[in-house]
Amino acid sequence: MIEKYDRATLIKAIWLSIVLHAALIAVLFMGDFSTQTKLKKSPSVAEQAKPIEATVVDADKLQKAINKIKKQKADDKAAEKRRLNDIEKRANEAKKRRAKEEARIKKLEQQRKKKEQEKKLADKAAKDSAAKAAKAEQIRKQKEQEKQKAEDAAAQARTKRLKAEAAAKKADELRKQQIAERKRKEKAAAEKAAQEKMLAEQMAAEMATRNKARKQQMMSEIQRFAALITNVIDQNMINDRSTMEGKSCKLMISLAPSGFVTQVRVVAGDDVVCEAAKRAVYKAGTLPVSKDPEVFKEMRNIDVIVVPEF
Repeated sequence: MIEKYDRATLIKAIWLSIVLHAALIAVLFMGDFSTQTKLKKSPSVAEQAKPIEATVVDADKLQKAINKIKKQKADDKAAEKRRLNDIEKRANEAKKRRAKEEARIKKLEQQRKKKEQEKKLADKAAKDSAAKAAKAEQIRKQKEQEKQKAEDAAAQARTKRLKAEAAAKKADELRKQQIAERKRKEKAAAEKAAQEKMLAEQMAAEMATRNKARKQQMMSEIQRFAALITNVIDQNMINDRSTMEGKSCKLMISLAPSGFVTQVRVVAGDDVVCEAAKRAVYKAGTLPVSKDPEVFKEMRNIDVIVVPEF
C-alpha cells in the first residue's frame, strides 16, 4: 500500500510539473511573438536589427529556462526515485525482519510441538506392555496399508509415485524403529523374567536349605525332649528284673503346651513293661516340652521307647 500511494503521488507531481513548465514555456513564447509583431510595424532597418538581437537573447533565455526546468524535473525525479527506493528498501527490510520473526516464531512453535509430542510419547510408553504391543502392531499395519495405497497411486503419475515412495520409506523406517524397540523391550522383559526366575530359584533353594536346617534343628530338639521324657519315665518307673529284663515298650504320649499329659497309648512292646511305663507317665503328670511353637507342634503326640535299666 505504501508503494502504491508513493507512485500515485509521484505521477501527480510529474503531471503538475509538466503543466507548470508548459505554461511557463507558453508565456515565454507569447512574449517573443509580441516582440516580433511590434517590430514588423517599424520599417526601419536599424530597428529591425534590434528585435533580431532581442529575439536571440530571449531564445537563449528560453533555452536556459527550459534546461533549468528539465534539470529541476530531472533532479525532482531523481530525488523522488531515491525517496521511493529508500521507502522500498525500508519496506523490504521490514518485510525481511517480519519474515525472520515469523520464521523464528514458527521454529519456536515447532519446538514446542515437538516437546509436547515427545512428552506424549513418553507418557504413552508408560502404559501396559501388552496394550502397547497391540497398539504398535495396529500402527504398523496402518502404515503398511498407507504404503500400499501410496504405491497404487504411484502408478498414475510419476510425481505421485515419487511422493508415495518417500512416504513409504519414512513409514518403513518408522516400522523398523518400532520393531527394534519392540525387540529391545522383549529382550529386556525376557532378561528381567530370567533374572526374576533365577532370584526365585535362589530364594527357593535358600528357603529349602533353611527349612532343612530348621527341620533338622526341630528333629534334634524333639529327640532331645524325647530323651528328657524317657529320663523322667525311667525316674518314675518301678522296674522288676525278673519280668522286664531284655524287654521294652513303645508309647505315644499326647501333651498340652504346658507339658501336661493328656493321653498315653501303647504302640507296641511287652505288656508288663508298657503297664509300668504308663503308670510312670501318669505319675509324672507333666513332662518336658519345647517353648518353640513349631517344635511343640511336632511333639504334641510324641513316641518314646522305654527300656528298663537295671
